[in-house]
Amino acid sequence: MHKFEEYLLSFSDLQYRINEIVNTKKRQEVLSDIKKNILGLIDLTTLSGTDNTKNVKALCTQGLSYSNKEKGIPNVAAICVYPFFAKLVSDCLADSDLKTACVAGAFPSGQSPLNLRLAEVDYCIAEGANEIDMVISRGKLLEGDYDFVFDEIKKTKVVCGDVHLKVILETGELKEESLIRKASEIAILAGADFLKTSTGKISPAATLEAFIIMLDTIKEYYDNTGIMIGIKAAGGISSFEEALKYYLLVEKILGDKWLNKNYFRIGASRLADNVYNAINN
Repeated sequence: MHKFEEYLLSFSDLQYRINEIVNTKKRQEVLSDIKKNILGLIDLTTLSGTDNTKNVKALCTQGLSYSNKEKGIPNVAAICVYPFFAKLVSDCLADSDLKTACVAGAFPSGQSPLNLRLAEVDYCIAEGANEIDMVISRGKLLEGDYDFVFDEIKKTKVVCGDVHLKVILETGELKEESLIRKASEIAILAGADFLKTSTGKISPAATLEAFIIMLDTIKEYYDNTGIMIGIKAAGGISSFEEALKYYLLVEKILGDKWLNKNYFRIGASRLADNVYNAINN
């Protein structure tokens, strides 16, 4: 098992790095290609207490509407919903390459017995989910019970099998650099296919500072093992300009191999339409 190095960078150190990277100027023709690429990275999401058959079907229709092969415009990567809608989404996307992603495991709090959380994951997969977005037990992490967090992720991955597991760290509740780093390390070692920033249900949600810590952890792991771990930014990313910052960080730190839907996602509800409009303007 890989032993991670001590992480010594502070938020102020990270902010300096971020500013250098995200202020990189791109030629207009390159930006045009990036817009299309970002559209294809989106997990188009609805996670509302008022979700229903009508609006979830409409979201699936929206997700399938963007593709234009002549212009090189892709569809989004996945539709992300609550477990109750897993079968509906899976059926709607049956003849497409879009994935059915479900939040599961007592989302967004994680405050439920592990056996019930695992049963919910199993239910989602049985209903057709290709991807599971689980939350870690932040309370356990904060009180130093790292073994519990490792165990819950590992057991969830066992239930998932070949179904991709995205592990939500909820970085806005962790706050400290060391805790974000520790959560990233635990998730990777326990079997996460992706690290994910946030549920989108608290503030702050995704931040560039937390994201770069996660990227650094993935990079160290890859450099030492050759294993690629994916990353997902989620929560409050609604404009192309904001999404571009995350894209540039991935490009700089992890490289071009990560700039596809197999290893990089952005979870959002409004971003897809905004990026699509930016492509066509």
